[in-house]
Amino acid sequence: MSPFPPRTAATGKAASSFLPQSSGDGRADAGHHVLVVMFDGVQLLDVTGPLDVYAAANQHGGDYRLTTASPDGKPVRTTAGLRLVPDLALDDADFPIDTLVVPGGPEWRVPVADRALIDAIRRLAARSRTVAAVCAGAFPLAATGLLDGRRVATHWRLAAELAAGFPRIQVDSEAIFVREGRFVTSAGVTAGIDLTLSLVESDLGADVARAAAKYLVVFMARPGGQSQFAFRTHARVPRHSPPRDVTDGVVTDPGGNHGLRALEARAGGDPEQLTRLFPTETGSTTADFTGRLRVEMAQALLEGGDDALEVVARRSGFGSQEAMRRAFGSHLGVSPGLYRARFRTTRPEAVPRRS
Repeated sequence: MSPFPPRTAATGKAASSFLPQSSGDGRADAGHHVLVVMFDGVQLLDVTGPLDVYAAANQHGGDYRLTTASPDGKPVRTTAGLRLVPDLALDDADFPIDTLVVPGGPEWRVPVADRALIDAIRRLAARSRTVAAVCAGAFPLAATGLLDGRRVATHWRLAAELAAGFPRIQVDSEAIFVREGRFVTSAGVTAGIDLTLSLVESDLGADVARAAAKYLVVFMARPGGQSQFAFRTHARVPRHSPPRDVTDGVVTDPGGNHGLRALEARAGGDPEQLTRLFPTETGSTTADFTGRLRVEMAQALLEGGDDALEVVARRSGFGSQEAMRRAFGSHLGVSPGLYRARFRTTRPEAVPRRS
């Protein structure tokens, strides 16, 4: 027997016990009401991930009433090609909203340009206790102006675009999810599960969130941040020399000699100018920039080869396995061995087991 509520055959909607119910006087009944916004081009897992977390929490004492809504109440097509049937139109969500969930999609400019959708999200957010954006859902939520002055997370591939499009918000490209008052935003796709588990923990306590995580076979809190997935793709490239000469040399050969004297020589022998200009142009020190690129080179070697960790450390410029381990801990929050196990293969026997 399925632990999740049955869905009606005709519409695919959740059974009525899963929706806000009337108490007889026009008010919604008890329970925590969650409204998930849907629109054409939405990322499927941005919608279903949070819904499944809430549904799992309901099996362990939760009383979440889950409702989905599209702008006109009509079905929407997701990025996977699957059609989702909403429960109602956004304007018909006239019940108290405890949590509003705004998912996203890779073509974020489409929902942002839909003024009716943005206005509806703004209205609904104004009367919601908590507002959560999953992945690129940060874009339509940012378009409402409600995220101005706040720190915000989104998919690492979209962080630069979010920062450029909405300069009044502070984009955190590393965080899995960020809480700022009643607003919560998450990194890409599956990070919506992390975000929702966090919301469940806030609502019902760690025991319920842990039970839901175990049921879904996911981490309650995943190790590391988004830097496990990219650095070079969103690293700032200096526009001027000598900083650009320095970064070109490091990017070309992360495992090479990039000590301070070597970098100064590459910058024309002016250490003061390099120290002053490099952070301005790249947003980091020479040591941090070099270290992060070496970590990324080591990541590639760990994912695609069988070299021993000592060999990987030497080839990527760390010099020793211990130095590489410290760098991975600092930048990624995981060890080189665990990183290799998690990102190289889906075979469960390849992942280290604890006794």
